[in-house]
Amino acid sequence: MAVAPMKKDYQNHSSRSWNPKSRELAFLLLYAAAFYAFIIHRSLQLSHDHYTKLFGLRSGWFISQRFNHCVHHLNCFRELSARKVVLRMISFGYDYHWAHQDSRSNVKKHIQHCQFCKSGKTCYQFLQERSVQDDKFAFTIYLSYLVYAPLYLAGPIVSFNAFASQLDVPQNNFSIRDVAWYGVRWAFSLLLMELMTHLFYYNAFATSGAWRHLSPVDVFIVGYGVLNFMWLKFFLIWRYFRFWSLICGIEAPENMPRYMYIPLGGSQRKLQNIWVVFTFVALWHDLEWKLLSWAWLTCLFFIPEMLFKSAANAFQATSAFREFVLRELHAVAGAVTITCLMVANLVGFVIGASGINWLISRFLEKDGIPVLAGMLVTFYVGTKLMFHVQDFKQSRH
Repeated sequence: MAVAPMKKDYQNHSSRSWNPKSRELAFLLLYAAAFYAFIIHRSLQLSHDHYTKLFGLRSGWFISQRFNHCVHHLNCFRELSARKVVLRMISFGYDYHWAHQDSRSNVKKHIQHCQFCKSGKTCYQFLQERSVQDDKFAFTIYLSYLVYAPLYLAGPIVSFNAFASQLDVPQNNFSIRDVAWYGVRWAFSLLLMELMTHLFYYNAFATSGAWRHLSPVDVFIVGYGVLNFMWLKFFLIWRYFRFWSLICGIEAPENMPRYMYIPLGGSQRKLQNIWVVFTFVALWHDLEWKLLSWAWLTCLFFIPEMLFKSAANAFQATSAFREFVLRELHAVAGAVTITCLMVANLVGFVIGASGINWLISRFLEKDGIPVLAGMLVTFYVGTKLMFHVQDFKQSRH
């Protein structure tokens, strides 16, 4: 007799756990799996069918290349490290200036709102905002900051306040286990890069100009692959040096908006200061028209998103239906923004400003419109997946 109530409770629990969001998540994951299966299959076909027409291909694995193939990359790192030193000099100058300003109220406000600092640990933002003692601005510490080996070649940039604070008390945000797992994840990412460069010839398609002769769906696959390769390349570079720095006891951030974005007004003047920030980033990398095009297109495509967010924040979701509508509008806006930013990055790092007309016209032709619609649906699904990831992270805290 006791079995029936237990069975009923189990059924009620199952129905509650398998709610509409769970069904939506299952569908989104199936779509994502099918999308990547198609991308991988078609990429292998493209590499097999066109490898004889592509430039820049070399046999072998990236890890086993001889030393003389790395000389060019070392020269690039020398130029990049000089620019990084300039950024550190700017950081030191700002922190030295702010050390003589009254910023204690900001530090107290941070401690009141930061759950990490309340737990007894010290987060990176606290180290960054808290001014160090005057004796920390000594020339020897300044020189150590400029030429700190793990972050000298390619960053990421750590603020002077955070660097000087961690000289006496090494970071405690990452345990030895966390740092080891960080290194293991980096090694798996390197293996993924090896597989990509060995099996998929995205960059060769871009440098050869061969993708101009492909169908719209293949143009999308190559462009999507090039951007993923670029992201993974910088991911490996930055996380390798960050991993080295963590081993030495210095935590470096993966994003640092403090020295331009916040002084220019932060989110309160976002519409104006993004133009200054992105233009500076483009000019800092190199004086090229395609990089300036990337910067200004990115800013231009951010404007509709910012306007939509402002309108959405003013919209009160007083019912479940309104909340659903608002979530869907966010997903649609995210899909459009991702598509536009993909175009901006292709212009900046692949086809240049002269290729934007060709790229847009290619997808507005009769055979390109279905591909464009498929892109928007795919990025819509990706945005919805990120909503679920965000919900999961919030439920853990």
